[in-house]
Amino acid sequence: MRIGILTQYYPPEIGAPQNRLSDLAKRLAAMGHEVTVLTAMPNYLAGEIFDGYKRKAYHHEVIDGISVHRSWIFATRSRGVVPRLWTYFSFVFSALVFGLIRLPRADVLFTESPPLFLGVTGYVLARVKRARFLLNVADLWPRAAVELNVVTNPVMIRSAERLERWLYRRADLITGQTQGIVEHIRQYVPREVVHLLTNGTDLTRYGPEKRDEGLRRAFGLEDRFVVGYGGLHGPAQALHYAVEAGVYLRECPEIVVVFFGDGPEKAALERLAREKKLDNVRFFPVQPQDRMPGLISLWDVALVSLQDNPTLRGALPSKMFEAMGAGVPILLSAPAGEATRLVEAADAGLCVTPEDAAALAQAMQRLYQDEDLRRRQGRNARCFVEVHYNRETIARQFVAFLKNVPASR
Repeated sequence: MRIGILTQYYPPEIGAPQNRLSDLAKRLAAMGHEVTVLTAMPNYLAGEIFDGYKRKAYHHEVIDGISVHRSWIFATRSRGVVPRLWTYFSFVFSALVFGLIRLPRADVLFTESPPLFLGVTGYVLARVKRARFLLNVADLWPRAAVELNVVTNPVMIRSAERLERWLYRRADLITGQTQGIVEHIRQYVPREVVHLLTNGTDLTRYGPEKRDEGLRRAFGLEDRFVVGYGGLHGPAQALHYAVEAGVYLRECPEIVVVFFGDGPEKAALERLAREKKLDNVRFFPVQPQDRMPGLISLWDVALVSLQDNPTLRGALPSKMFEAMGAGVPILLSAPAGEATRLVEAADAGLCVTPEDAAALAQAMQRLYQDEDLRRRQGRNARCFVEVHYNRETIARQFVAFLKNVPASR
């Protein structure tokens, strides 16, 4: 098949969508399919276009054997709604223009949402290129934005909801990242055109054998029990409770909580740690992607944290699968939902009440004191993703779905 992928996010940016989509593209290409990507000039999380791509309206390159077409995007560090909407819409229009000119004919056009508005571009390009329009829903928008108070304007909300339903009904195929997303979409379209395309783990990259003691020394973590977090530092992650857990851990100086990554909340988190005089809470910048398997493998526990919000009950953070693939037990602080059911079904870690610093600290101490529990849950985590969340298996099931639903709606 000839498969086009339309997404705002793609390497060399670092992040969950970038990792997931580039991995899928490489696996599809390895199976013999012709894969082409249409994406934006890299700017996430920096808020500015990366060096080598600045002052360009269009750029073409080959990454890991994949043909990647890039179009202009308005990049900004502002967290305001209007600048962010301008960022989204700038790529919506530039991708349409350069997609019409540069994107080759395809059998399927895989369009990533959010941003939801990009679905309109995907629909138009799919029709012009005579491709089936596939909408991949990684997050339910606008519902998530409303419940997280990102969007409050009622007119904007109603308009986005109408657009959401319009796209569902015009998509030839739809994939959802979690079971909750899939169930939501099936309210509007026939079941047979919706497929669960979960996140997963590259079992060749993550594993206990990747443990790198040299990295432990490089980050000053020798002889410490490491509770690690890697990823976005944003409002939805509610990480300030993990920082405050450090207050309860002062009596157990062997435990250190470390944060790798960046995001809009990082400065506030660092300020909170300074105000509390917490030397058992440490922050490090975003790390190169090829370093993360070694870093995660040296953690004793992987922290996965989500805000106590109903929308996030259906979330399955990618960082959870990476840690499980590395054989690291999970400490999950999240509202009861898909993530908690997964961790409990696998017996792959401990689940605590979200937004509860004392409960987090207590769970960290329990895992520190019970080595047998840690080892068992780490082994269980690795075995569970081998069976259920192997990215190679997920990619092959996705191809089977594309072949089994051949007709356009």
